[in-house]
Amino acid sequence: MDKSTLLSLPPEWQSWINENIQRACDFNEIADLMVRNGHFDLHRARKAIEEASDGNFKFASLEKPMPAINTSANTIQTADRKIDILLTLQQPYVVLLGNVLSAEECDVLVNYCEPALVRSPVVNDNDGTMELHRHRTSQGMMIQRGETEVVQRIEARLAELAQWPVDHGEGMQIQYYQKSNEYRPHFDWFNPELPGPRKHMEHGGQRLATFVLYLSDVESGGGTSFPEIGLNVLPKKGSAVFFRNTHPSYVPDPRTLHAGDPVVSGVKVIANKWLRERRY
Repeated sequence: MDKSTLLSLPPEWQSWINENIQRACDFNEIADLMVRNGHFDLHRARKAIEEASDGNFKFASLEKPMPAINTSANTIQTADRKIDILLTLQQPYVVLLGNVLSAEECDVLVNYCEPALVRSPVVNDNDGTMELHRHRTSQGMMIQRGETEVVQRIEARLAELAQWPVDHGEGMQIQYYQKSNEYRPHFDWFNPELPGPRKHMEHGGQRLATFVLYLSDVESGGGTSFPEIGLNVLPKKGSAVFFRNTHPSYVPDPRTLHAGDPVVSGVKVIANKWLRERRY
């Protein structure tokens, strides 16, 4: 970005930055607040702060290893499958993929999990335990990493796609959504300021990225919506949406707010795959 980054911000944010610099506030905290409360890109926030300091301060490099899909072509040839790139978005980083799973692989996962479904829980912010919540009305189960041959094959393919080690991923979470079932807007990243999510970060660190794999077609409804950016991904059997949950600095990205919209007609079955910053 050029020297006009600070002046490109709304006047109230320019004043706020200058006031906090004069108060000798921590520059990293100023940037994080701009990301969380103003929904600014972290690079833009840091550049504006550097300009406001008259060049007397420079942030350390933001770049850390991150999962990434190679979108330089319209298809990706993995070791065992040719996958289509259907949509890309840079901020936040979202990639819609087609032909990720075969119909047979989808059916195998669905049939494997159906007998063991239970009501899907959420993480308690206070102590990290799993609890039921009215905002999430689906059923599901967890499949351990490498639990079956098909699971191993899919995990290897996803690791190749995201250029991220298999052992940095959680097991797959299968979710069944029947008519009217939903998961209201939420984040996949863990909030390090809350004790419950912070406990989950002790093993594997932050959830850097998410795969949502669609295991069934849905007659109506059931999309994966991103209200902050106006995007709605409709389920199609065998396809997947991939998105990063954080900035390259591993700071959570509030623009990744997303929801499992209510199913109007039919049944939606998905598999969630979360990628961590360290071995999980």
